[in-house]
Amino acid sequence: MSDRLLVRGGHVLTLAGSAGGSRRADVLVEDGRIAAVAPDLDASDCEVLDARGGIVMPGFVDTHRHTWQTALRGICADWTLLDYFRGIRLNISTELGPEDMYAGNYVGALEALDAGVTTLLDFSHCTNTPEHADEAIRGLSETGIRGVFAYGFYPVPLADPHFTEHEQRVADARRVRDEHFSGNDGPVAMGIALTELGLVPLDATRREIETARELDVLVTAHIGTVGDPSWPREIELLDREGLLDARQVHVHCNACSDAELRLIAERGAAVSVTPETEMQMGMGFPITGRALACGLRPGFGCDIVSLGSGDMFNQMRMGLQMQRALDNDLDLREGRPPETIRLGTAEVLRLATVDGAAAMGLDSQVGTIEPGKRADVIVIRTDSTRFAPWNDAVAAVVLHANAGDVDTVLVGGRVVKRDGRLLDADAARARRLAEESRDRIMRAIDAKGGPLLALPEGWFEGVRQAVLQNVGDA
Repeated sequence: MSDRLLVRGGHVLTLAGSAGGSRRADVLVEDGRIAAVAPDLDASDCEVLDARGGIVMPGFVDTHRHTWQTALRGICADWTLLDYFRGIRLNISTELGPEDMYAGNYVGALEALDAGVTTLLDFSHCTNTPEHADEAIRGLSETGIRGVFAYGFYPVPLADPHFTEHEQRVADARRVRDEHFSGNDGPVAMGIALTELGLVPLDATRREIETARELDVLVTAHIGTVGDPSWPREIELLDREGLLDARQVHVHCNACSDAELRLIAERGAAVSVTPETEMQMGMGFPITGRALACGLRPGFGCDIVSLGSGDMFNQMRMGLQMQRALDNDLDLREGRPPETIRLGTAEVLRLATVDGAAAMGLDSQVGTIEPGKRADVIVIRTDSTRFAPWNDAVAAVVLHANAGDVDTVLVGGRVVKRDGRLLDADAARARRLAEESRDRIMRAIDAKGGPLLALPEGWFEGVRQAVLQNVGDA
């Protein structure tokens, strides 16, 4: 097969510069990178992918996904955030073995690719043993997806934990860097996923961030998920301690003040918004509009398929229309109908692609279709009745398309999906892995009486007091 590939005749959304409009053009790929974007390019010595009638665009970038939860699909459908804490974080996560980490990450990454997500930030906070980390990395790597494996420091409450000291986790993070990511040249890079601020002493948080700096890797953290006025101002605290910097992605941030959001922007850090999870679980309204007003360009994330959807089409639509409702409500409260739409479809499409790439420090490599970038490209078919007819490519992608419309996916110029089918992936094996993992986990959970632990009265107040004690002196 030639190392030259031509995506022929699609309506190309480059998302470079202005995101508006499209043009019919070819995309030439050479040695895994985009070499040219123009009509009627020479196709000699090229493998040709026919994209005529379709929409060609950069692959989506998911800036926050707990991929290990794939086998738990939908069990959080009616859960609050507190239910999630007691069901997943305190209970189910104690029963996952290394083989479950592999299955979740392998099947979850295939799901992402199938939906046109070519890059993801995997927040892997079920690192119960070194083997859990190894198998999670193997699951991602075998699919060919691009992204960051964020090694989680969170101490899952095991009856007999492998890691009994925080420093043991630091040592294992170093091992993971040396064994899996020493070359810095693979599609998957390493990151660090912080334990939530206050769940461990502040010195432990400092050690986690210092470790990330020593290893020269990205940091990601859950921030501002609890709307309690007595809760610490997490971003302000990190900044006072010299722990807030540009290589960080702060997730959710619903309870953050505008001053904190501006502080994130000033320090060059980024935020990730996960509309579906945040709206259901009671974290507060997604901060899309507030983040933009504070000088941030938020990425979107799917978060947990144990709750909702694993594609960016749903996240874009939910994020867009929720923000429009909030914006419109400002006018409605004044007794007048809105005269303008403040957040446009083109802007939201950029948040789901190039701005997500920028949040992860990858915008020089992916997120747009322009010469020199890595060829992470998707083709969306438009021959179904929901596109009959389509009049604007951006509107068609953001408002009408779904994951089933993703016809072709390239990662680094390698075709991983074609004619609506994933290549080099055994669908029957993937389903079997996921089902076997689910059955293993749920047998163990059912033996303990079910996923939702009966927490003692005043449990959350105890957590709140522990958080305040852990960060109170700062």
